[in-house]
Amino acid sequence: MRLSHGFVRGEALSCIYHGWSYARSGNCLRIPAHPGLTPPETIRVGTHAVEESDGVIWVAVGVPTAQPPRLEGVVPLRSLTAHTGVAAVEAAAGAKAGAVGLVWQAQDAQQIRLLLAPQGDEQTLIHVLLDHNSSLSQRIGASRAVERLRRAAEDLQTKGIAP
Repeated sequence: MRLSHGFVRGEALSCIYHGWSYARSGNCLRIPAHPGLTPPETIRVGTHAVEESDGVIWVAVGVPTAQPPRLEGVVPLRSLTAHTGVAAVEAAAGAKAGAVGLVWQAQDAQQIRLLLAPQGDEQTLIHVLLDHNSSLSQRIGASRAVERLRRAAEDLQTKGIAP
């Protein structure tokens, strides 16, 4: 079970399946099935540098090479998974992602910022950000527009049209 499905208990991250708890440094703190055991130092998980910036949590895989970009004036709306690569999402949006994501103009003229996180060649996490002053109806419209974009990108991938 991935620890991303786990939960935070105090200052530890715990596995939702076995309940093993890990410290910030990655060492195992507790194994519920063996309450009297002090877990050996060899039981550990890899760690990554994490930083919150403008409501978005950034994870550096490896050594961070720069600070996360500033995304002032936007707020996270939602995240979804596209069963396609980043190139197909970019093709469906008609734009390329840059350092601050992909700025996409939906059909209703609303500007939506997308942060694209590749999960291999066949999946992309799409994190949707909107202007912090957007109304409820704009947020609903943006959510629907991004669903249409996801379906269009997956269709491009299925038809072999995506780069």
